[in-house]
Amino acid sequence: MRVPVLGGAERRYVNLDNAASTPPFTSVLRTVNRFSRWYSNVHRGVGFKSRLSSHAYEEARVTVARFVGATPSDVVIFCRNTTHAINQVAHRVYLSQRPIVLVSSMEHHSNDLPWRRVGQVVHIALDGAGRIDEDHLGTLLRQYGPRIGMVAVAGASNVTGIVNPVHRYARLAHEAGARILVDAAQLAPHRPIDVRPAGDPEHLDFVAFSGHKIYAPFGAGVLVGPRSLFLEDDPYEVGGGTVDIVNQREVVWTDLPDREEAGTPCIVGAIALAAAIERIETIGWPALTGHESKLTASALRRLAEIPGLTLYGDIDPARAAERLGVMAFNLDGRPHAQVAAILSHEWGIGTRSGCFCAQIYLKHLLGIDDTGAREIERRMRSGDRRDVPGAVRLSIGAYSTSADITRIAAALGAIAAGNVSGTYPVDQGSGEYHPTGMRYDYGSYYGG
Repeated sequence: MRVPVLGGAERRYVNLDNAASTPPFTSVLRTVNRFSRWYSNVHRGVGFKSRLSSHAYEEARVTVARFVGATPSDVVIFCRNTTHAINQVAHRVYLSQRPIVLVSSMEHHSNDLPWRRVGQVVHIALDGAGRIDEDHLGTLLRQYGPRIGMVAVAGASNVTGIVNPVHRYARLAHEAGARILVDAAQLAPHRPIDVRPAGDPEHLDFVAFSGHKIYAPFGAGVLVGPRSLFLEDDPYEVGGGTVDIVNQREVVWTDLPDREEAGTPCIVGAIALAAAIERIETIGWPALTGHESKLTASALRRLAEIPGLTLYGDIDPARAAERLGVMAFNLDGRPHAQVAAILSHEWGIGTRSGCFCAQIYLKHLLGIDDTGAREIERRMRSGDRRDVPGAVRLSIGAYSTSADITRIAAALGAIAAGNVSGTYPVDQGSGEYHPTGMRYDYGSYYGG
């Protein structure tokens, strides 16, 4: 597709914002369009469309279970997104006897903030490259021992693309008597997931991910966890579809997974997610990871050649296959939000800037100490977001091309050399930059 840029021209759009959300695979769109004419509500309906929809919905659950290697002792629950899934686990896991939650300092806020509501969060330190400090994890496991209820870690970072050895962390957590939750939102589109059987020391107790990051942006997410845990008490959300018996005195909850999917679920989202998984399985992980690793290595090499550009995390192209194609960087002399705005308005390149819902991690990567952080927070509380620290992030998807990497390298080289056409004032309240004189009729792109 082509998008308008400064000066009135149009350019081919380059989407390098896949870590936030991915567009749907064309096969997913075809599935959604084909299914839509048969759409009906699921379960208990006796009409053909309802029975067809129920079949497709439950087949989607089977597909997800296969995708993550779930066993009969696990339950696959459809939810809204990864955030919803982790909040569900935090609500479900009682921590009165084990009140400590070990959370890595690289986590997305969705795998940090929910735990603060139910226990004491202790953050696992990071090394200079932004990796989890495994020695510190071991120290914390020994220090808090039986008080640890959960270890919560990302499968892969949404900032630096670092892939964590989650099965090794699972073994360490289980040796301490704790469970592990893996936020697989970034991992699922790029690497295979295997929860492994419950008796395996490296079993992943909980895994959560979102359809919108795996080429199925239609509103469904996934939570995989131990079936027995979800039968211990009342459901997380209650209402239609969660009960077998209701009278004026009592409620009898229905069986899993229905009891944890209150109300009408996101049927189309679940079917779209299954279609995306099937497409990934057709492509095959070797082809998918090989393609993305090749582009990642190229991007790391090209960005390293740009004067004044600082990359964060593991920046060695030789290790591109060990990480995801998610790269955060800054350009000397220009605020991150301004760089992202120039890439968009002059080059037609979609990236993202800011802290990527990982403020603790960005402060670590940027070397901001507590004193500096407090001053930044003081200005933010007063309504001034012009100097909020952060970075620009580009993120590669399955459909990204070498031409996309060439385009962003050329754009960043031009920006670094001062070749910028527009004037970009900053909005104090939002911290956003917008070129003077540029207006868009957004409604014309989607309205009927």
